[in-house]
Formats: sequence, C-alpha cells, structure tokens
Amino acid sequence: MSRSDGPRSKLRTADVLAVGTLGLRSRRLRTALSVLGIAIGIAAMVAVLGVSASQEQGLLNQIDQLGTNLLTVTPGHTLFGQNAELPKQSSGMTTRLDGVQSASAVATLSAHVYINSHIPSAETAGLNVVASRTDLLAALHGSIAVGSFVTPATENFPVVVLGATAAQRLGIASTHPATQVWLGGHWFTVVGILNPLPLAPGLDTSALVGQDIAATMLGWDRAPTTIYVRAATDQVTTVQGLLAGVANPAHPDQVQVSRPSDALAARVATQGAFTSLFLGLGAVALLVGAVGIGNVMVISVLERRSEVGLRRALGAKRIHIGMQFLSESVFVSALGGVVGAGLGIAVTVIYAANQSLTLAIPPVAIVGGIGLAIGIGAIAGIYPSMRAARLSPTTALRSV
Repeated sequence: MSRSDGPRSKLRTADVLAVGTLGLRSRRLRTALSVLGIAIGIAAMVAVLGVSASQEQGLLNQIDQLGTNLLTVTPGHTLFGQNAELPKQSSGMTTRLDGVQSASAVATLSAHVYINSHIPSAETAGLNVVASRTDLLAALHGSIAVGSFVTPATENFPVVVLGATAAQRLGIASTHPATQVWLGGHWFTVVGILNPLPLAPGLDTSALVGQDIAATMLGWDRAPTTIYVRAATDQVTTVQGLLAGVANPAHPDQVQVSRPSDALAARVATQGAFTSLFLGLGAVALLVGAVGIGNVMVISVLERRSEVGLRRALGAKRIHIGMQFLSESVFVSALGGVVGAGLGIAVTVIYAANQSLTLAIPPVAIVGGIGLAIGIGAIAGIYPSMRAARLSPTTALRSV
C-alpha cells in the first residue's frame, strides 16, 4: 500500500484546544506574565474609551439640561480698538425681539469684595462684584445652593449673593444672618450662595448685588456689560443674527453675540484630542505585550524541540505543529484581551461612580479590544509557529 493510501492524519478542534493550551498549563508563571502584558494594553484602551465616553455623555447631558438656546450679548470694540459699551436701555430692547423668551442682564462693577475690612485692597482673590437683575437665575437655569437670591424686596438693601467659587475663596460655607463681607467700602450681608453656573462661569467668581443698591451705593451708571437671552429653540439662529442690531442700533458692529453652549460642546472635541493621545499610549503598551508574546513563543519552540520531534515521528504534520504553537499565541492574547477588557470596564465604572457621571462604555471598545488582542496574538505567533513547523523529526530528536 502506498503512503497516500494510508489513513490521513487529522487534528480536530478539541485536539487543537488540548495541544494549544498544553504549554500554557505547564508554564503558568510565564503564561500569566504574557497575559498581563496584553491585558495592560487592552485595559488602557478600554478604560480610555470608556472614561472619555462617560465624560462626553455627562457633558452632553449637562448641555441638554441647561439648554442650547441661551445667547449672550456683550460689548465689543470701537473702530479705534477701545472697549465699547452697551446702551443703558439695551437689556429692555432685547426682550421686544420676536423669538426671545426671556432676558436678564448683569454689569461688572469696579468694586471688590473681601472677607473683612482689614484685607489689603490689592488682594482681590480674583473676585468681581456684579450688579444683577432679580430674574438672572431664571434666564441661566441656575440654582441656589444655600439661602436665597436677590429679590425685588431685597435689591434695595446691602445684601449679596456669592458665586460658588467666590464663597470658597472667601471661606464662607453658609449664609448665617450674621455673615457679612466688606464690599465696595460697605458691609453687605450674605443671603445666598449659588451652585456652579456652567453657562456663565464668570459668575462663579462673583459677588452679586441688586441693581438698585449698585446704582445708589456703588456708583453704577446702569449700563449692562452682559445680557443673557433665552430664545425659542427653533429661532436661535435668527435671534442670534438680530441681537446686535437690537441691543445697539447705532453701532451694531460694536456688539458681540455668542452661544455659551458652543464652548461646552468644544470641550467634547478637546477631550477627543486627549483620548487619541491616551489611545496611542495604550497602543504602545499593547505593542510591548505583543513583542513579549512573540519572544516567549520563540523561546518555547526552542525549549520544546524534543516534543516537536516526537510528535512529528508519531505522524503529526507540519501544519499540525504550526497550529499548535499559533493557537498557543492566540490563546494567550485572547485571555489577555478578556482580562484587559474586564479591568478597563472596572476602571470606567469606578471613575464614573466617583465623578457622578453616566456610565457609557462603547461596545466597540470591548469587542474591538478583545478582537485586537486576538489579532495581535495571531501575528505574534506566525514566526514561532512557522519555525516549529519547519523542524524535521530527526533534527528535533537529535537535539535532545
């Protein structure tokens, strides 16, 4: 009977699994270290994508809650580059524009605020004093953390509401009736502390007083420096284009109109740049892990030449030997991918919980991470498996 008439040597799937994990089971420490190398890279990539997606989702949720229909009107510059001013009546004129739902205004004053009258005037702590209308929070969709905002009943009195950051810098955590601050050369009673205002971050570092008291006690000329306008959602673009002419009909070119939500949306794009950077670092870690697997597999081939020779002598074909070592490499990488994906998910869950973010892990990050690990394992195992397959039985057994 000729050689071709004999039974064909076969390697079933179960056999591939058995021989492919034989080396892994017999060299557990080496396998664990190889798995760890891949796991670190995959964990880094999954965690970066998960944390980035969670931050982005949280920011988008915040934008949705605050609304994208808020516009701000501020003075620009004159033809000669000097700071322009908004007319005193500009705030009232904007409310008459079709499509405007509400409007409120503030004005930054030259006064400063201190915790007491003994602080040197130059040490302002970066805090501003702002004259505010009583309807400001409604326009900004803001809220009070402690106390109350300036009301029509209190705007004529020396009372002040502190922004979230201003309260921290002044060391004020509550609005006890006895709490007072030295503002513009006068004592003002703190009646409230605001929660952070994402759409008006400048107010977080401000002390807000009523417009009437600002005019009578602090010398304000009643000209606003910022007007906050809420437009109908379907007319935001139209209103944005008309506001400059309405706020200052004589010099519309000296008015700037912007949408604060655009700045928040820009943060999403900025986060994308950092995500790419961290993904690059994760890819480097993954490459190091792949090189480690390739190196371990080459060493494994050299150490197990006697095993290869014996199997070849017993009838194993070259393709069977190649599949054995290639499957080992793939198994190591796949295990590393699964472990890494699990670690990345755990990091994302912990981060999202600590930062009170909406958990958002892209499925492509998990599936893609494990698939990438398997692909890297296959590539890293090609050369070692080909080297093992080329060993002849006589040469392999002679090296024992």
